[in-house]
Amino acid sequence: AITWHSPAAGSEVYGMVRLEVAVSDADALTDITFSVDDVPLASIPAADREGYTAEWLAANWPDGEHTLLAVAHSDADDLGQAAITVTVNTPTRANSIPADAVKITPATDQIPPLLNPAFANIWENPVPLGAPVNTAGLEDSAFISPDGSTLYFFFTPDYDVPPDQQLFDGVTGIYRAERTNGTWSEPERVYLNTFGQESLEGAHTLLGDRLWFGSIRQGNYGEIDMWIAEWQGDHWANWTNAGELLNGEYDIGELDFTGDGRTMVFDSSRAGGLGQKDIWITYQDPDGAWSAPENIAAVNTSEIEGWPYITPDGSELWFTRYDQGVPVIYRTLNVNGVWQPPELIVSQFAGEPALDSASNLYFIHHYIQNSTVIEADIYFAARK
Repeated sequence: AITWHSPAAGSEVYGMVRLEVAVSDADALTDITFSVDDVPLASIPAADREGYTAEWLAANWPDGEHTLLAVAHSDADDLGQAAITVTVNTPTRANSIPADAVKITPATDQIPPLLNPAFANIWENPVPLGAPVNTAGLEDSAFISPDGSTLYFFFTPDYDVPPDQQLFDGVTGIYRAERTNGTWSEPERVYLNTFGQESLEGAHTLLGDRLWFGSIRQGNYGEIDMWIAEWQGDHWANWTNAGELLNGEYDIGELDFTGDGRTMVFDSSRAGGLGQKDIWITYQDPDGAWSAPENIAAVNTSEIEGWPYITPDGSELWFTRYDQGVPVIYRTLNVNGVWQPPELIVSQFAGEPALDSASNLYFIHHYIQNSTVIEADIYFAARK
């Protein structure tokens, strides 16, 4: 006999859904198959247990009612089956933004980002990416793939909602958009938890087929830990904690890697720093062990430095510095192993820089009105 444990029959679901059934009286069992609307989903070999699970990315299915079927097989015949119906109801960014939110544009921006005139011969003036990426909500923490075709970013619909409430809104988290022939696709949520298990994700970095991301969830060593997910062809899965050394002793925060993955830069308020938050560097040896973090003293001050981006070859380090409480973007060059004095690139509420392989600059700009953050957009400065 087969009994469904999860999800509950008749329930509403979205995102990544854990399917779980229990099988009893199954001595001849060879495998359990799961399907959705008669479309095969997974086949799980028999084992010495009652419970069998599979993951269903409900976000890839249209909203509405769907039938989940589990079948127990033997070499001779089917041993039994059980079906339930659930309703997919995927929350959207558009429906989550407050109805009274007004989209700020460069024409109405009171404090627009400013490119340092010393670099006007290198980059165009920054402009927002526009729709469908930017909305009247907050687009934050942008990371661009080296080829410039895939954009990851954090979204939350309302700046005034605290993180403990964002956990339950169904839309706050990491999103992914693809660029084809110069046009960005409608961003889609990157699900890095299973339905019903509350967590909050952000602070992400792409390294090949792995996505490093920060998360508030069960299983953490601290309040916010870094986790690692693997690319599975059309979605991220198999997320695991980055470990006690990095999340505990090293206390890593937002981070980035060189192209070979052997050098990590991260921000942290760990002991031994020069300011409220500093940028640190650590190196991975051939056995996979990370060296003791070193403070990059050339870029750190008594203020806040963080949100680092390092070029794949390790020759440039970009970061955010708080200058009298205002985030601005700096860059430092590595010359013969020595970090040079940082140069101001973009000022006025600009931060979290990232570059593609053509050195086009992406960053976050927060819109300020009456000394209050209203929203945030992803900005782009093309390399000339």
